[in-house]
Amino acid sequence: MEKPGVLDNLRITVLADDCVLYESPYLGQHGASFLLEGVSGRNTKRILVDVGQNFEALLHNMRTTGISPSVIDAIVLTHCHYDHTQGVARLLREIGRKDIQVIAHPSIFRLHFVTEPYPRHVGIMPGDSKAEIEKAGGKLSLTKDPVVIMPGIMTSGEVRRLTDFEKVTVAVKTIENGMVVDDLMLDDISVVANVKDKGLVIITGCSHAGIINIANQAREVAGCNKLESIIGGLHLIEASDAVINRTVDGLFKLNVAWISAGHCTGFKAQAVLYRVFAERFSPLRTGMQFELGGN
Repeated sequence: MEKPGVLDNLRITVLADDCVLYESPYLGQHGASFLLEGVSGRNTKRILVDVGQNFEALLHNMRTTGISPSVIDAIVLTHCHYDHTQGVARLLREIGRKDIQVIAHPSIFRLHFVTEPYPRHVGIMPGDSKAEIEKAGGKLSLTKDPVVIMPGIMTSGEVRRLTDFEKVTVAVKTIENGMVVDDLMLDDISVVANVKDKGLVIITGCSHAGIINIANQAREVAGCNKLESIIGGLHLIEASDAVINRTVDGLFKLNVAWISAGHCTGFKAQAVLYRVFAERFSPLRTGMQFELGGN
């Protein structure tokens, strides 16, 4: 793997989340999407992390924020769920260029479903198949390894599951060797940015791999122990009080400077995060922008 490098500046715009800023014109949706604008020397890239599930709402929010799809240089899909991937082919057609890098785990196109209250596929939808993505101009980079997208921004790669309390809490299934088995969500990846004089910024989709596992892997692959921030979904909405408390305690011990979590995080987890981190925590909202720059 090439050296991760560092960023001079990073801007993150929240284009999709379940909630929106107060008195704003943005549209909310059950899903997540973030635009990263990274600057490293003379190199600038705009990277979209996930696309939500409602293309019209995503496009509306981009236009409201003054962002044209044509500026997007790469797309990262953090995992297969429809509320993070639905409409990616339509977005690629809106970008209107060929060979837009689309980075994901190699198992992202697998059959992925729930059985309650009835069998239902909840993974990549037919309109966003591998063939449709490539037809729309996407160039797939499917790998378990970390990918350096530009100096200072990389993916986590497949996250090692090392904690004893972070489990996949959604009852999802897949098929292996003709058998229906629990889906361990091994395709769950995150994006890691290293900002000069700040430290690591972790952008998560749902953190199915466990945010403590993700944070520890981010420090390892980026070669930096300083955690500036975590932004995204932590998927604690169905977690027990004990798991929420252990997770927040783990984040506090990792000395994360600040956290903005929403989407699948859940109100109880947000309340505990606020109790522990105080003003260093904020609920995630569509329309938020975060600016980080080195001195």
